[in-house]
Amino acid sequence: MIALSLAEIAEVVGGQTHDIPDPSVQVTGPVVRDSREVEPGSLFVAFVGEHVDGHDFANAVVEAGAVALLASRPVGVPAIVVEDVQSALGALARHVVRRLGATLVALTGSAGKTSTKDLIAQVLARKAPTVFTPGSFNNEIGLPLTALSATAETRFLVLEMGARGVGHIRYLTDLTPPQIGLVLNVGTAHIGEFGGREQIAQAKGELVEALPSVEDGGVAVLNADDPLVRAMASRTKAKVILFGESGEADVRAENVRLTDSGQPAFRLRTPSGASDVTMRLYGEHHVSNALAAAAVAHELGMSADEIATALSEAGSLSRWRMEVTERPDGVTIVNDAYNANPESMRAALRALAAMGKGRRTWAVLGKMAELGDEALAEHDAVGRLAVRLNVGKLVAVGGREASWLQLGAYNEGSWGEESVHVSDAQAAVDLLRSELRPGDVVLVKASRSVGLESVAQALVETGAEGGGDAR
Repeated sequence: MIALSLAEIAEVVGGQTHDIPDPSVQVTGPVVRDSREVEPGSLFVAFVGEHVDGHDFANAVVEAGAVALLASRPVGVPAIVVEDVQSALGALARHVVRRLGATLVALTGSAGKTSTKDLIAQVLARKAPTVFTPGSFNNEIGLPLTALSATAETRFLVLEMGARGVGHIRYLTDLTPPQIGLVLNVGTAHIGEFGGREQIAQAKGELVEALPSVEDGGVAVLNADDPLVRAMASRTKAKVILFGESGEADVRAENVRLTDSGQPAFRLRTPSGASDVTMRLYGEHHVSNALAAAAVAHELGMSADEIATALSEAGSLSRWRMEVTERPDGVTIVNDAYNANPESMRAALRALAAMGKGRRTWAVLGKMAELGDEALAEHDAVGRLAVRLNVGKLVAVGGREASWLQLGAYNEGSWGEESVHVSDAQAAVDLLRSELRPGDVVLVKASRSVGLESVAQALVETGAEGGGDAR
């Protein structure tokens, strides 16, 4: 964080200082909520959680170097005490962002947010110091903590914004007002909570409503291939830039194809020129993500050649998102188990099909959460798609939703041993350990709550140990 005195922080957040002998002492280290991340000069934010109370770590964090706590009660060590810690954290982030000279880029969407954010960050870092959301740290706590990690040297601040209802993104944009706003897509993720795709579009569009006008430098980057996103152009006073495969897109992809290993390649065309891209990431769905990143980078002054080079060299920065491991025995494990919704599940299956040409493929799939009344139809459709893509074997893991996946595959024409329903992750591991052969490709994907990353990790470790049946 940019250096601020404890007295200034107290004024910004409307708090009272307690047990602070010298209010002129500055916070020069990171603002953190995890006691294990404290460094000399840190400000520790003491949240009261369901299982852990941050105030209980007061002495430990001060001993580790924290200059003070942001707390909701006095704790016997230097602290700024406020009524609501979350609101105070947001107020501090708003203050710091206003003082920064950085360009703030915010993005949202139903699918692909984290992968696209990682791409944008890697491209912009070629131009100037860039700070970006770690993982999917995209809510009312994670977003201000990310903003507070920016320093005086930061020129680009890239923030992912998530939402579980109307008003959430409006709140986040009030904390960290963006200059460039990117909306990727409107899908069915969390549709059970929103109530429908139109409601999702209403919530996601709050981002472009928050942008400055054209005259003040605001830019809305919208997906030309998604009608609900494209319609958001009418909700902003900012300059509108379209990306996609549509011929009307300002930044578009031509001659899209997949390499033999399932990595996308295309001709990137921007208003200032064109250049070829071959990505290190897996799956055709990354083309749209790359175009979104390219549109942002173009608006910030990068050439087509610079963008194409950066996209071609960019990797995956976040765990368990199409994370590919090649085992010594020739088995490929694709760990995409961080989360799942119908759009990302379909994209992952298509990537598996492309990667597995000429090889035996496995789709180890589990529940997609928060789909409400659409849950049965969406799980059934994913099971059917696995069959249509000629996936060698579907392993549906878990309870009711897994049975719907398996039933969809069965009804589409997967008979006998081509699809199987197992009760839990360990059963899936046992099955795969006994049946995998050299050359097989295994996709593992489900909503985060299912915890299928344990399946992928177990299979990777089996290969490292030289175990398994190598028939």
